Amino acid sequence: MDIRIDEGLRAYIDPLTEDEYAALERSLLAEGCRDALVLWGDLLVDGHNRYALCRKHGIAFQTIQNTRFQSIEDVHLWMIENHLGRRSVSDFQRGVLALRKKEILQARAAAAAPDDPPWDEGSDAPPLPAQAMPVPSRQALARAARISSNTLGQIEKIQKAAAPELVRAVKEGAISINAAAAVSSLPAERQAAAVAGGRKELQQAAREVRQAKAPPREPRPEEPIENIADMPAEIARLRELLARLTDERDQLKKKVMHLTVALAEARSAAGGD
Repeated sequence: MDIRIDEGLRAYIDPLTEDEYAALERSLLAEGCRDALVLWGDLLVDGHNRYALCRKHGIAFQTIQNTRFQSIEDVHLWMIENHLGRRSVSDFQRGVLALRKKEILQARAAAAAPDDPPWDEGSDAPPLPAQAMPVPSRQALARAARISSNTLGQIEKIQKAAAPELVRAVKEGAISINAAAAVSSLPAERQAAAVAGGRKELQQAAREVRQAKAPPREPRPEEPIENIADMPAEIARLRELLARLTDERDQLKKKVMHLTVALAEARSAAGGD
């Protein structure tokens, strides 16, 4: 059977890095293709990199049909859940996938008929035929993606407001999600300039945004004049305490000196015997 490749579907998930692709190639050459490629009819859903490498090196592979898919949205949801289950996915990628899931479920909820039965959230895949599912809260989406609700909110802000250069920087790890969310509030030109300036410039831009949003510090109240009158007595007390501690220190020094001399004499006498 001919396998059909959809470029939009292949690009739906962020591609592997060069190092990850090279590692996958080494694994296939050493161990073969152990996992079956997932198809929906003749459409390749999962395994695009393995398929390309197997064809390149003449490595045998197997395929499996997922018969639960009823629409391309089902395919997208399956791809999202599948990639969220992988340990190599970064926190930013997890947040992006969670937000895509939210968009799909919101669209389904808006188009669903009122008498559609509810979705069982404990199931592994959407029911057949595809129907409306409750849109999870931000907390539930974040928990499923294994990130914090606050992080998911920051990623959503980046998705909406960040310039392409800033999105690329956070994907590459040049800036943290928290800092990128702050920088994304700047004009697009300033974001691009910060990215061009490198990591330090990005950090400085994030610091400026946070400082601008920070509430002004309240001035410290001046010390009441009546308390100042008590200062001479407090100074006198501290001087007395210092003198007492100094005397105790001197006494201890003398004791240590006497003990040192006595120890030296005892050692000398023992050596003479």
